[in-house]
Amino acid sequence: MEVDSEKNLLHRKQSLYQSLDENFGIQKEVYRGQQYSQIYFARFHLMRTLLYSLIPNWKPHLPVCSVLGLEEGKECIIVGTLYKHMKLKPSILDEYSKERSASPLVQRHNFTHLDDNLVLEDESGRVKLSGCLLPSAYVTGNIIALHGKETSAGEFLVEDVLEAGLQQQIEQPIELGEDKYVVFISGLSVGRSSSNPLQFQLLVDHITGHLGDEKEQNIAAQIVQVVIAGNSVEVPHGLLNGQNLGSKDQSRLFEPIKELDILLTQIAASIPLDIMPGSSDPANFSLPQQPLHRCLFPGSSAYNTFRSCTNPHCFELDNIRFLGTSGQNIDDLGKYSEANNNIDFMERTLRWRHLAPTAPNTLGCYPFTDRDPFYVETCPHVYFVGNQDKYESRLIKGSEGQMVMLICIPRFVETGVAVVLNIRNLECHMLSFATQIHS
Repeated sequence: MEVDSEKNLLHRKQSLYQSLDENFGIQKEVYRGQQYSQIYFARFHLMRTLLYSLIPNWKPHLPVCSVLGLEEGKECIIVGTLYKHMKLKPSILDEYSKERSASPLVQRHNFTHLDDNLVLEDESGRVKLSGCLLPSAYVTGNIIALHGKETSAGEFLVEDVLEAGLQQQIEQPIELGEDKYVVFISGLSVGRSSSNPLQFQLLVDHITGHLGDEKEQNIAAQIVQVVIAGNSVEVPHGLLNGQNLGSKDQSRLFEPIKELDILLTQIAASIPLDIMPGSSDPANFSLPQQPLHRCLFPGSSAYNTFRSCTNPHCFELDNIRFLGTSGQNIDDLGKYSEANNNIDFMERTLRWRHLAPTAPNTLGCYPFTDRDPFYVETCPHVYFVGNQDKYESRLIKGSEGQMVMLICIPRFVETGVAVVLNIRNLECHMLSFATQIHS
């Protein structure tokens, strides 16, 4: 019996892709020993202009003053950059003294303390804040407007707070008539001792349509994009000791990258693939991290579907805008402020209109001179963050009808979980893989 094989062929759906990573590139930047004051200056002037435009709709009856122009008991509005005095904030001098002492150095996961306090600073001066502003909810680098008055103690008593809020959003296209999926993965950590190659191979086989029945393969054919959000490899730390490596150690160093390339080649042969650098990947440490060099991936980079991207990463699929990071910005917020969960941190960064407010204070970043690339110029439809402890998602809405899907992508090496998003309706779900080897 002859079977018409053409009727059983599955064709992968396509989407219109546009990269928007230009703002995160540092190719034209020249380092001349500049300090970080200039990036704070650029951020302050950009955000102050924005907040000034929002004040007439917030408190039109109140005057806007500088810190130097405050008068005791007079209600007004001040705009400036927050600085957070933290009792437990790590200091390099403290680290040095602890290393020389006999007592062990205890690593903390969060450095907030009840005695933390906030100071607001503008071009004229700085003033200590009191009142309704919770220090635990803010970090050094936030730029906000405050309503209040100066007290006899010389502090500014805060009565109300104005944040920038969600940025304007490009109009979401009319609901698409067909399902199209984007798969997010992070924390593959190929090379870690606990890494399970079979688990990732199952994921690769599933999304490329080599696993499952006809129904599963039909769904796999609707996957139009794969995004790998950082920490794809993990190099043995013992090899990176500052010494020259022998040929055997060089081979061990490159083995995880070679293994990753083999797996990525299978994906790129079937589906468009974006890979972002993370904190453990062979890329620059400071944000924005530049794309991983294509020479690291001789197999997968041969395909035009393979794209090595920056971190943060911004792109559009069928006019749906995506913005995401590999997790460093959210992890750093978790060290110096408090929230119920990491998705609250994500929402805050969007409402502050800044992806990394703690940079450059506690999060490494390049010393830009005339711009702040982490400013959110356009509100995305999807905001994702990689290398988190668990999967979380939330749909938030803005005052002007903006709708954003927030996604926390868990570390795959620990959870075996990828995240699938339907760009037709912005609904997402987990894709979980588990293997068990019986001895």
